[in-house]
Amino acid sequence: MESGHEGFHEQVREDTVLEKMGYQQGKCSFETPSKRCLLLSVTELKRSFGLLGMIGFSFNIVTCWTALGSVLIVGVNSGGPPVMIWSWLGVCIVTLAVAYSLAEICSAYPTAGGQYSWVAILAPPKIARGLSWVTGWFMITGVIAMGATNNFAGANFILGQANLANPNYTIERWHTVLVAYLITLLATVVNIYGPQLLDKLSRGMLIWNISSFVIIIVVLLITNDHKQPARFVFRDFQNFSGFGTAYCVILGLLQSAFGMCCYDSPAHMTEETKNASKEAPKAILMTVYIGFITGFIFLITLSLCIGNIEKTALTPTGVPLIQIFYDSTNSVVGSCFLSSLITVIGLVCACGMIATGSRSVYAFARDHGLPFSNVFSRVEPKKQVPIYAIFLTAASQVALNSIYLGTVTGFNTIISISTEGFYLSYAMPLLMRIITRFIGGGQELHGPFRLSPTTGLTLNIIGFVFLLFASITFNFPTLKPVTSGNMNYTSAAIGVIGLISLVTWITTGRKRFTGPELTLHATGSDVATIDKVMEQKLAVHVAPEKL
Repeated sequence: MESGHEGFHEQVREDTVLEKMGYQQGKCSFETPSKRCLLLSVTELKRSFGLLGMIGFSFNIVTCWTALGSVLIVGVNSGGPPVMIWSWLGVCIVTLAVAYSLAEICSAYPTAGGQYSWVAILAPPKIARGLSWVTGWFMITGVIAMGATNNFAGANFILGQANLANPNYTIERWHTVLVAYLITLLATVVNIYGPQLLDKLSRGMLIWNISSFVIIIVVLLITNDHKQPARFVFRDFQNFSGFGTAYCVILGLLQSAFGMCCYDSPAHMTEETKNASKEAPKAILMTVYIGFITGFIFLITLSLCIGNIEKTALTPTGVPLIQIFYDSTNSVVGSCFLSSLITVIGLVCACGMIATGSRSVYAFARDHGLPFSNVFSRVEPKKQVPIYAIFLTAASQVALNSIYLGTVTGFNTIISISTEGFYLSYAMPLLMRIITRFIGGGQELHGPFRLSPTTGLTLNIIGFVFLLFASITFNFPTLKPVTSGNMNYTSAAIGVIGLISLVTWITTGRKRFTGPELTLHATGSDVATIDKVMEQKLAVHVAPEKL
């Protein structure tokens, strides 16, 4: 009974935080001694994730080492192994500043809206709604485009193995797009008909992910008999971009920036996480630390085992990592086995990206941030999932994957769009924290996970400067000479999204968009009343999960 009481207690606390932000959850209301009305019940979305499940869920989305392998072509062309390794080290260090900053905010305000909700709460009141609106659009752009990127990478791995097994098969761009569509469809079906499996699947995939990492590292180091010298790995600069050295190094940052992204995923699943204000921040930080270590080891291993750089970059499989597997093992079967380990991770990651993307869409629609918000904010009562938000997320991923039909640099463009969308959405709440620290009037963070004022401000500034710099460089062209076929269309895509955001704000958003509203603040006596009501409900044997 005590464990049930404790679990119910924590759930009520998490639901009360949501109610304080204006999201009425309950069906049971009562008046507290401070004359405030509190509601007790579960959220619309079922809380099924524990800490281990959420770490698995988040890491299987971020999965830095496989992400780095998926976009290896970017690093190979833009500086080679030294840029890949040292930029990863630098990006991860500054990313920790961002992660700690976001974890602190998430602990205080655990809502599926994540970044846009935090901006609405933290920004000065006069500009809060407008900035929250813009942040929401960037956030949704990032999470949906990242899902499209993952599906694209998964398609590359599947077709790359087909080419390796049958060299006469030529991969066409439309083949890749169709397979990406199929992966999207699979992930959509899982999210609609098996949402209760996500927690168990995430825990199992955490084991699969780490095991696959160890297997691949060991196999490569044992089978490869032509390892590169340390100078090649850590010092010899390789440039196939056509640009100068400094510019090429900046381009190489894109691989590392993409590899360390999406670590905000636990924030968007907080309304489905038990004891979210404590566990979600832990999941954010653990994801970054695990990703940092696995990514660093993986990059060094690949750099040691890579063969001819130009041959690897121009491999007919379309996936340099598969070429490295084959050059190391000299076995088609062995290479396909190692590639299949990563392919499985990519398929499960697709399910996670649909989940976190749809929850972001659902939350934004709940605050009237999208056209037809009343549709996309609906939750299917039996399955307890936002079905229409899932459909919108999947359809948007399909649209982004279609870019590759028109431009050979479509993959890089989608990578840039996704990473820039995320980074801009990360930057906005950090900027609000910095501004309010200097001008005053900001919300204090009272979550279980808190940083000291000095440490928090320092990390906010470091993180914001990095995010701003990275967001600018994502718009640079990646190949020279620049043509209409290899142009980086990220700035155009972001511009279109910005235009849509502006038009919808003018037409409907400024009148209807609400954002979270801090209208309820529980006092000590309120908490005591919560405890008393919980004891009463437990005394009559009402199961917590049915309240």
